[in-house]
Amino acid sequence: MLSAVLAAFVCLQVSLVFGQCPRIISRAEWGARAPHGVTHLSGAVHYSFIHHSAGAECHDRATCQAQVRSFQNYHMDTNGWSDIGYTFVIGGDGSIFEGRGWNVVGAHTANYNSVGYGFCFIGTFTSHVPTAAAQKAVKDLIACGVSQGKIQSAYVLRGHRDMGSTECPGTAFYNLIKTWPHY
Repeated sequence: MLSAVLAAFVCLQVSLVFGQCPRIISRAEWGARAPHGVTHLSGAVHYSFIHHSAGAECHDRATCQAQVRSFQNYHMDTNGWSDIGYTFVIGGDGSIFEGRGWNVVGAHTANYNSVGYGFCFIGTFTSHVPTAAAQKAVKDLIACGVSQGKIQSAYVLRGHRDMGSTECPGTAFYNLIKTWPHY
C-alpha cells in the first residue's frame, strides 16, 4: 500500500515539474541533417530572443517541417554555419520544432548566442502577429525552459532587433512582445 501511494506521489510530482512542457518535434522527426559541430552551453541562459523567419507562414506540420528543413539547408549551405541557427522554430499551428535544442549554442543573435536561446516564428510579422497557438507555444516552451533550469527564472525577453540592426521579428510582433512578461 505504501509503495502504491509513493508511486502515485512520484508520478504526480513528475507531472507537476514537466506538465508545463509542450511537445517538441525532434530533429529526427522533421528530418534534420547532422550538425557539423556542437558547442554546449555551460548553464541556464539569461536571454530569450524572439525572431521571425521573414518568409511565408505555415499552418500544418508538413509545410512547417519543409520550411524548417529549408532554414537548416540555407544556414548550413549558404551561411556556412554548423547547423540551423535557431534553438527552436514555431509554426503557425503551434508546432514546436527542435532546432539546435536546449543546452546548445545557437547562431541567431550576434554576440548573444552563448547567453540566450533563439525562438523563431515561421512567417513575416511586420503587419500582423503570429497565431494565438504559436504565441502560446513559445510562452509554454520558455516556461518549460525555466522549470527545467535551461533558462534563468529572471530571464530577459528581447526581440532580435533589440540586439542588432534588423527589423526582426517584424514591427507588429515586436510591439506585442514588448507587452509580454520579462521584456
